Amino acid sequence: MTVLVDTNVVLDVLLKRHPFYKDSFVIFQFANLKRIRGILSTASITDIFYIVRKQQRNTEEVYQMMDKITALFSIAPVSEKTITDALALRWKDFEDAVQCMTAIENSVDYIVTRNAQDFSSSHIPAVTSEQFIQIIADM
Repeated sequence: MTVLVDTNVVLDVLLKRHPFYKDSFVIFQFANLKRIRGILSTASITDIFYIVRKQQRNTEEVYQMMDKITALFSIAPVSEKTITDALALRWKDFEDAVQCMTAIENSVDYIVTRNAQDFSSSHIPAVTSEQFIQIIADM
C-alpha cells in the first residue's frame, strides 16, 4: 500500500507536537517496517526543512533528521504538470492541491494528513493518522 504522508504529519513527529505525535509516529513505524510505502512530495521536503530549522536552530541536526526522513520515505517529484494541475483545482489551500496532485501522479492509496477535511474534493481518500492506523488494523 502506498501512502502520501502530508507535511504536518512529519512535522508532528520531528517537532514532537502533542497530541499528534503518537499517532503520527506510528505512520513512521509502518514505513520503517515496510507495512506501507510512504512517500513525501519534494514540496514537503523544503517546507519541513525550513520549519524544523526555524525551531531547532542547529542546521547540522536538521540535516541529520532530513537524512533519516529521506531514508524512510520515497520522495515524489513535483513537476511543472503537478503545479499546473494543482492550479487548475482552484483549491483554497494551494499546498494541499499540490499534495493531492502528487498523490494522484504517484497512484497512492491514501493521503495521511492532520487536515483530512482539506482534501474533501480529492479522489484519493484523505485520513488522519489515527484513522489510518485503524485501516491497517482492520486489514
